[in-house]
Amino acid sequence: MMDRLAKVPEKIVLVLQGGGALGAFQAGAYEALCKAGQEPEWLAGISIGSINAALIAGNPPGRRLQALRAFWEGITRAPWLSGTLLEGGPMPGRVRSMFNEGRAAASTMFGVPGFFRPRMPDLMSLFPGMMRQTSWYDTGPLRETLLRLVDFDYLNDEGPRLTVGAVDVQTGNFQVFDNRETRIGPEHIMASGALPPGFPAVEIDGREYWDGGLVSNSPLQVVLSAPSNRPLCIYQVDLYQSRGPMPRTMAEVDQREKEIRFSSRTRLNTDDFRARHAISRAARRLRAKLPADLQQDDDLVTLINGGSTHPVSLMHMIYRHADYESGSKDYEFSRLSMLDHWRAGLHDAEQSLNDNRWTTRVVPEDGLFIFDLHAPDGHEAEME
Repeated sequence: MMDRLAKVPEKIVLVLQGGGALGAFQAGAYEALCKAGQEPEWLAGISIGSINAALIAGNPPGRRLQALRAFWEGITRAPWLSGTLLEGGPMPGRVRSMFNEGRAAASTMFGVPGFFRPRMPDLMSLFPGMMRQTSWYDTGPLRETLLRLVDFDYLNDEGPRLTVGAVDVQTGNFQVFDNRETRIGPEHIMASGALPPGFPAVEIDGREYWDGGLVSNSPLQVVLSAPSNRPLCIYQVDLYQSRGPMPRTMAEVDQREKEIRFSSRTRLNTDDFRARHAISRAARRLRAKLPADLQQDDDLVTLINGGSTHPVSLMHMIYRHADYESGSKDYEFSRLSMLDHWRAGLHDAEQSLNDNRWTTRVVPEDGLFIFDLHAPDGHEAEME
Protein backbone atom coordinates (compact mmCIF):
# COMPACT_ATOMS: atom_id res chain seq x y z
CA MET A 1 0.00 0.00 0.00
CA MET A 2 2.78 2.43 0.92
CA ASP A 3 4.74 1.76 -2.28
CA ARG A 4 1.69 2.17 -4.48
CA LEU A 5 0.53 5.40 -2.87
CA ALA A 6 4.05 6.84 -2.74
CA LYS A 7 3.95 7.10 -6.54
CA VAL A 8 0.88 9.36 -6.37
CA PRO A 9 1.66 13.11 -6.11
CA GLU A 10 1.35 14.40 -2.56
CA LYS A 11 -1.39 16.77 -1.54
CA ILE A 12 0.24 19.78 0.12
CA VAL A 13 -1.49 20.99 3.29
CA LEU A 14 -0.59 24.03 5.41
CA VAL A 15 -1.73 23.92 9.06
CA LEU A 16 -1.45 27.20 10.98
CA GLN A 17 -1.78 27.57 14.76
CA GLY A 18 -3.08 30.61 16.64
CA GLY A 19 -0.70 33.02 18.37
CA GLY A 20 -1.47 36.69 17.67
CA ALA A 21 1.52 38.84 16.80
CA LEU A 22 3.69 35.74 16.44
CA GLY A 23 1.79 34.92 13.23
CA ALA A 24 4.44 36.73 11.19
CA PHE A 25 6.53 33.57 11.71
CA GLN A 26 3.94 31.71 9.61
CA ALA A 27 4.11 34.35 6.89
CA GLY A 28 7.89 33.87 6.69
CA ALA A 29 7.48 30.10 6.56
CA TYR A 30 4.97 30.46 3.71
CA GLU A 31 7.45 32.64 1.81
CA ALA A 32 9.96 29.78 1.90
CA LEU A 33 7.31 27.25 0.84
CA CYS A 34 6.21 29.54 -1.99
CA LYS A 35 9.77 29.91 -3.27
CA ALA A 36 10.17 26.12 -3.13
CA GLY A 37 7.04 25.59 -5.23
CA GLN A 38 5.10 24.12 -2.30
CA GLU A 39 1.81 25.95 -2.82
CA PRO A 40 -0.87 24.43 -0.57
CA GLU A 41 -3.97 22.75 -1.92
CA TRP A 42 -5.54 22.88 1.54
CA LEU A 43 -5.06 25.42 4.34
CA ALA A 44 -6.36 24.93 7.87
CA GLY A 45 -6.03 27.58 10.56
CA ILE A 46 -7.03 28.80 13.99
CA SER A 47 -7.10 32.45 15.11
CA ILE A 48 -4.18 34.37 13.52
CA GLY A 49 -3.54 31.18 11.56
CA SER A 50 -7.00 31.59 10.02
CA ILE A 51 -6.17 35.16 8.99
CA ASN A 52 -2.90 34.10 7.36
CA ALA A 53 -4.67 31.16 5.71
CA ALA A 54 -7.40 33.43 4.33
CA LEU A 55 -4.82 35.87 2.94
CA ILE A 56 -3.20 32.95 1.09
CA ALA A 57 -6.36 31.14 -0.02
CA GLY A 58 -8.09 34.39 -0.97
CA ASN A 59 -5.49 35.47 -3.53
CA PRO A 60 -3.96 33.93 -6.68
CA PRO A 61 -0.46 32.48 -6.13
CA GLY A 62 1.29 35.53 -7.56
CA ARG A 63 -0.38 37.89 -5.08
CA ARG A 64 -0.29 35.87 -1.87
CA LEU A 65 3.00 37.14 -0.48
CA GLN A 66 1.98 40.69 -1.36
CA ALA A 67 -1.25 40.27 0.64
CA LEU A 68 0.62 38.84 3.63
CA ARG A 69 3.13 41.69 3.59
CA ALA A 70 0.36 44.28 3.28
CA PHE A 71 -1.41 42.82 6.31
CA TRP A 72 1.64 42.51 8.56
CA GLU A 73 3.12 45.84 7.58
CA GLY A 74 -0.27 47.47 8.00
CA ILE A 75 -0.88 46.27 11.54
CA THR A 76 2.71 47.05 12.62
CA ARG A 77 2.98 50.60 11.35
CA ALA A 78 6.17 51.77 13.03
CA PRO A 79 6.05 54.93 15.13
CA TRP A 80 9.11 57.17 14.98
CA LEU A 81 10.78 55.33 17.86
CA SER A 82 10.39 51.92 16.25
CA GLY A 83 11.69 53.28 12.96
CA THR A 84 14.74 54.71 14.66
CA LEU A 85 15.46 51.41 16.37
CA LEU A 86 15.11 49.54 13.10
CA GLU A 87 17.93 51.63 11.66
CA GLY A 88 20.09 51.37 14.78
CA GLY A 89 20.85 47.65 14.60
CA PRO A 90 20.52 45.05 17.35
CA MET A 91 19.71 46.19 20.88
CA PRO A 92 20.96 44.71 24.13
CA GLY A 93 18.54 42.11 25.48
CA ARG A 94 17.37 44.22 28.44
CA VAL A 95 16.77 47.25 26.25
CA ARG A 96 14.90 45.16 23.72
CA SER A 97 12.78 43.64 26.49
CA MET A 98 11.82 47.12 27.72
CA PHE A 99 11.01 48.20 24.18
CA ASN A 100 8.81 45.15 23.58
CA GLU A 101 6.92 45.64 26.85
CA GLY A 102 6.33 49.27 25.92
CA ARG A 103 4.95 48.32 22.52
CA ALA A 104 2.75 45.63 24.06
CA ALA A 105 1.37 48.20 26.51
CA ALA A 106 0.68 50.55 23.61
CA SER A 107 -1.29 47.81 21.86
CA THR A 108 -3.46 47.25 24.93
CA MET A 109 -4.11 50.98 25.36
CA PHE A 110 -4.51 52.16 21.79
CA GLY A 111 -5.22 48.99 19.79
CA VAL A 112 -3.58 47.90 16.54
CA PRO A 113 -4.26 49.69 13.23
CA GLY A 114 -6.27 47.63 10.80
CA PHE A 115 -6.94 44.99 13.47
CA PHE A 116 -8.66 46.16 16.65
CA ARG A 117 -9.37 49.36 18.58
CA PRO A 118 -10.38 50.01 22.20
CA ARG A 119 -14.09 49.94 22.84
CA MET A 120 -15.55 53.03 24.45
CA PRO A 121 -16.42 52.19 28.08
CA ASP A 122 -20.05 51.49 28.84
CA LEU A 123 -21.30 54.31 31.10
CA MET A 124 -23.17 51.74 33.16
CA SER A 125 -19.83 50.14 34.01
CA LEU A 126 -19.27 52.99 36.45
CA PHE A 127 -21.79 51.30 38.73
CA PRO A 128 -20.94 47.99 40.47
CA GLY A 129 -22.39 44.96 38.69
CA MET A 130 -23.82 47.04 35.83
CA MET A 131 -21.20 46.52 33.10
CA ARG A 132 -22.94 45.39 29.90
CA GLN A 133 -20.07 45.20 27.38
CA THR A 134 -18.62 41.78 26.62
CA SER A 135 -15.24 42.71 25.11
CA TRP A 136 -12.54 45.31 25.58
CA TYR A 137 -11.93 45.88 21.88
CA ASP A 138 -13.80 46.35 18.63
CA THR A 139 -12.58 44.21 15.71
CA GLY A 140 -14.36 46.25 13.04
CA PRO A 141 -10.98 47.33 11.59
CA LEU A 142 -10.09 43.67 10.97
CA ARG A 143 -13.22 43.21 8.89
CA GLU A 144 -12.26 46.17 6.73
CA THR A 145 -8.73 44.81 6.34
CA LEU A 146 -9.97 41.36 5.32
CA LEU A 147 -12.37 42.82 2.76
CA ARG A 148 -9.51 44.86 1.31
CA LEU A 149 -6.87 42.13 1.16
CA VAL A 150 -8.89 38.92 0.65
CA ASP A 151 -10.87 38.19 -2.51
CA PHE A 152 -13.65 36.11 -0.99
CA ASP A 153 -15.15 35.26 -4.38
CA TYR A 154 -11.79 33.79 -5.44
CA LEU A 155 -11.44 32.07 -2.05
CA ASN A 156 -14.77 30.28 -2.42
CA ASP A 157 -14.88 29.66 -6.16
CA GLU A 158 -11.28 29.12 -7.32
CA GLY A 159 -8.88 29.07 -4.39
CA PRO A 160 -7.51 26.12 -2.43
CA ARG A 161 -9.53 24.41 0.26
CA LEU A 162 -9.76 26.49 3.45
CA THR A 163 -10.77 25.20 6.88
CA VAL A 164 -11.01 27.41 9.97
CA GLY A 165 -12.05 26.52 13.52
CA ALA A 166 -14.16 28.41 16.06
CA VAL A 167 -16.08 27.62 19.26
CA ASP A 168 -19.83 27.93 19.77
CA VAL A 169 -20.14 30.19 22.82
CA GLN A 170 -23.31 28.56 24.14
CA THR A 171 -22.54 24.89 23.54
CA GLY A 172 -18.75 25.02 23.93
CA ASN A 173 -18.43 22.78 20.86
CA PHE A 174 -15.63 23.16 18.32
CA GLN A 175 -17.05 24.25 14.97
CA VAL A 176 -15.28 23.79 11.62
CA PHE A 177 -16.03 26.07 8.69
CA ASP A 178 -14.83 24.78 5.32
CA ASN A 179 -15.14 26.51 1.95
CA ARG A 180 -15.95 23.16 0.35
CA GLU A 181 -19.15 23.08 2.42
CA THR A 182 -19.85 26.70 3.44
CA ARG A 183 -19.33 29.98 1.64
CA ILE A 184 -16.63 31.60 3.77
CA GLY A 185 -16.83 35.32 4.53
CA PRO A 186 -14.89 37.70 6.77
CA GLU A 187 -17.14 36.76 9.70
CA HIS A 188 -15.84 33.15 9.67
CA ILE A 189 -12.22 34.34 9.82
CA MET A 190 -13.04 36.85 12.56
CA ALA A 191 -14.92 34.20 14.58
CA SER A 192 -11.88 31.93 14.50
CA GLY A 193 -9.82 34.72 16.10
CA ALA A 194 -12.40 36.17 18.52
CA LEU A 195 -10.44 35.52 21.71
CA PRO A 196 -12.37 36.68 24.80
CA PRO A 197 -12.48 38.89 26.76
CA GLY A 198 -10.43 41.02 24.40
CA PHE A 199 -12.50 40.44 21.28
CA PRO A 200 -16.27 40.10 20.92
CA ALA A 201 -18.07 36.97 19.79
CA VAL A 202 -18.97 36.91 16.09
CA GLU A 203 -22.45 35.93 14.94
CA ILE A 204 -22.82 33.45 12.08
CA ASP A 205 -26.27 32.19 11.09
CA GLY A 206 -27.75 33.10 14.46
CA ARG A 207 -24.98 31.47 16.54
CA GLU A 208 -22.21 33.28 18.43
CA TYR A 209 -18.60 32.11 18.11
CA TRP A 210 -15.30 32.67 19.91
CA ASP A 211 -11.69 31.82 19.07
CA GLY A 212 -11.16 28.16 18.14
CA GLY A 213 -8.01 28.10 20.27
CA LEU A 214 -10.20 27.86 23.39
CA VAL A 215 -10.77 24.19 22.49
CA SER A 216 -7.94 23.36 20.07
CA ASN A 217 -5.25 25.75 18.92
CA SER A 218 -4.41 23.66 15.86
CA PRO A 219 -6.69 22.04 13.26
CA LEU A 220 -4.25 19.17 12.65
CA GLN A 221 -6.76 16.59 13.85
CA VAL A 222 -9.30 17.81 11.27
CA VAL A 223 -6.73 17.27 8.51
CA LEU A 224 -5.52 13.87 9.72
CA SER A 225 -9.05 12.48 10.11
CA ALA A 226 -10.27 13.58 6.67
CA PRO A 227 -10.40 10.92 3.93
CA SER A 228 -7.90 11.30 1.11
CA ASN A 229 -7.07 9.37 -2.05
CA ARG A 230 -3.57 10.85 -2.13
CA PRO A 231 -0.65 10.91 0.30
CA LEU A 232 -0.47 14.10 2.37
CA CYS A 233 2.49 16.43 2.84
CA ILE A 234 1.56 18.57 5.85
CA TYR A 235 3.47 21.69 6.84
CA GLN A 236 2.42 22.49 10.40
CA VAL A 237 3.56 25.92 11.60
CA ASP A 238 3.08 26.43 15.34
CA LEU A 239 3.61 29.57 17.39
CA TYR A 240 3.86 28.02 20.86
CA GLN A 241 6.29 25.29 21.86
CA SER A 242 5.11 22.56 24.20
CA ARG A 243 8.49 21.97 25.82
CA GLY A 244 10.23 24.59 27.95
CA PRO A 245 12.36 25.12 31.06
CA MET A 246 11.03 25.44 34.59
CA PRO A 247 10.05 29.11 35.10
CA ARG A 248 11.98 31.09 37.71
CA THR A 249 10.05 34.38 37.79
CA MET A 250 6.40 35.43 37.61
CA ALA A 251 6.96 36.72 34.08
CA GLU A 252 8.32 33.33 33.06
CA VAL A 253 5.37 31.61 34.73
CA ASP A 254 2.99 33.74 32.65
CA GLN A 255 4.84 32.87 29.46
CA ARG A 256 5.14 29.15 30.23
CA GLU A 257 1.46 28.86 31.17
CA LYS A 258 0.46 30.38 27.85
CA GLU A 259 2.78 28.08 25.92
CA ILE A 260 1.32 25.00 27.60
CA ARG A 261 -2.26 26.18 27.11
CA PHE A 262 -1.90 26.99 23.42
CA SER A 263 0.63 24.44 22.17
CA SER A 264 -0.82 22.00 19.65
CA ARG A 265 -0.54 18.64 21.43
CA THR A 266 0.66 17.23 18.14
CA ARG A 267 1.69 13.94 19.74
CA LEU A 268 -1.92 13.33 20.84
CA ASN A 269 -3.19 13.76 17.27
CA THR A 270 -0.42 11.73 15.63
CA ASP A 271 -0.74 8.89 18.16
CA ASP A 272 -4.46 8.75 17.38
CA PHE A 273 -3.66 8.66 13.64
CA ARG A 274 -1.23 5.78 14.11
CA ALA A 275 -3.66 3.84 16.30
CA ARG A 276 -6.49 4.16 13.77
CA HIS A 277 -4.14 3.29 10.93
CA ALA A 278 -2.99 0.13 12.77
CA ILE A 279 -6.58 -0.97 13.43
CA SER A 280 -7.48 -0.44 9.78
CA ARG A 281 -4.49 -2.47 8.56
CA ALA A 282 -5.26 -5.26 11.02
CA ALA A 283 -8.88 -5.33 9.85
CA ARG A 284 -7.74 -5.58 6.22
CA ARG A 285 -5.49 -8.51 7.07
CA LEU A 286 -8.36 -10.14 8.92
CA ARG A 287 -10.68 -9.72 5.93
CA ALA A 288 -8.21 -11.60 3.73
CA LYS A 289 -8.44 -14.57 6.11
CA LEU A 290 -12.24 -14.68 6.24
CA PRO A 291 -14.59 -16.56 3.93
CA ALA A 292 -16.07 -14.49 1.13
CA ASP A 293 -19.51 -14.18 2.78
CA LEU A 294 -17.97 -12.41 5.80
CA GLN A 295 -15.55 -10.10 4.04
CA GLN A 296 -18.16 -7.36 3.64
CA ASP A 297 -19.48 -7.62 7.20
CA ASP A 298 -20.65 -4.16 8.30
CA ASP A 299 -18.60 -4.19 11.51
CA LEU A 300 -15.47 -5.20 9.64
CA VAL A 301 -15.99 -2.48 7.03
CA THR A 302 -16.40 0.06 9.84
CA LEU A 303 -13.06 -0.95 11.32
CA ILE A 304 -11.35 -0.77 7.94
CA ASN A 305 -12.79 2.66 7.16
CA GLY A 306 -12.00 3.97 10.63
CA GLY A 307 -8.33 4.42 9.82
CA SER A 308 -6.38 6.21 7.16
CA THR A 309 -5.17 4.40 4.06
CA HIS A 310 -2.98 7.28 2.88
CA PRO A 311 0.59 7.95 4.07
CA VAL A 312 1.38 11.28 5.71
CA SER A 313 4.61 13.27 5.82
CA LEU A 314 4.44 16.01 8.45
CA MET A 315 6.99 18.81 8.79
CA HIS A 316 6.62 20.52 12.16
CA MET A 317 7.95 24.08 12.44
CA ILE A 318 7.66 25.75 15.85
CA TYR A 319 8.46 29.33 16.80
CA ARG A 320 10.96 29.42 19.66
CA HIS A 321 10.81 32.68 21.56
CA ALA A 322 13.82 34.91 22.06
CA ASP A 323 15.26 35.38 25.54
CA TYR A 324 14.02 38.98 25.70
CA GLU A 325 10.40 38.01 24.93
CA SER A 326 7.77 37.50 27.62
CA GLY A 327 4.15 36.46 27.93
CA SER A 328 3.20 39.63 26.05
CA LYS A 329 4.83 38.43 22.82
CA ASP A 330 1.48 37.51 21.26
CA TYR A 331 0.16 41.08 21.51
CA GLU A 332 3.42 42.96 20.95
CA PHE A 333 2.78 44.31 17.45
CA SER A 334 5.94 46.32 16.76
CA ARG A 335 7.42 46.40 13.27
CA LEU A 336 10.74 45.35 14.79
CA SER A 337 9.35 42.11 16.26
CA MET A 338 7.25 41.39 13.19
CA LEU A 339 10.36 41.45 11.00
CA ASP A 340 12.21 39.24 13.47
CA HIS A 341 9.38 36.70 13.49
CA TRP A 342 9.06 36.75 9.69
CA ARG A 343 12.80 36.15 9.24
CA ALA A 344 12.74 33.33 11.79
CA GLY A 345 9.91 31.58 9.92
CA LEU A 346 11.67 32.01 6.58
CA HIS A 347 14.95 30.68 7.99
CA ASP A 348 13.42 27.64 9.72
CA ALA A 349 11.35 26.67 6.70
CA GLU A 350 14.27 27.02 4.27
CA GLN A 351 16.51 24.91 6.48
CA SER A 352 13.81 22.29 6.98
CA LEU A 353 12.99 22.02 3.28
CA ASN A 354 16.65 21.51 2.41
CA ASP A 355 17.46 19.07 5.21
CA ASN A 356 18.54 15.68 3.92
CA ARG A 357 16.36 13.91 6.50
CA TRP A 358 13.31 15.52 4.88
CA THR A 359 14.30 15.35 1.22
CA THR A 360 15.11 11.62 1.45
CA ARG A 361 12.23 10.67 3.74
CA VAL A 362 10.47 7.33 3.48
CA VAL A 363 7.07 6.94 5.11
CA PRO A 364 7.14 3.91 7.45
CA GLU A 365 4.56 1.13 7.62
CA ASP A 366 2.59 2.98 10.31
CA GLY A 367 1.76 5.55 7.65
CA LEU A 368 3.27 8.63 9.32
CA PHE A 369 6.64 10.36 8.97
CA ILE A 370 7.29 13.38 11.21
CA PHE A 371 10.19 15.79 10.86
CA ASP A 372 11.17 18.59 13.24
CA LEU A 373 14.42 20.37 12.43
CA HIS A 374 15.07 21.28 16.05
CA ALA A 375 14.33 17.90 17.62
CA PRO A 376 17.51 16.03 18.64
CA ASP A 377 17.07 13.33 15.99
CA GLY A 378 14.91 15.34 13.60
CA HIS A 379 11.84 13.41 14.60
CA GLU A 380 9.36 13.46 17.44
CA ALA A 381 11.10 14.73 20.56
CA GLU A 382 9.20 18.02 20.35
CA MET A 383 5.89 16.42 19.44
CA GLU A 384 4.38 16.15 22.89
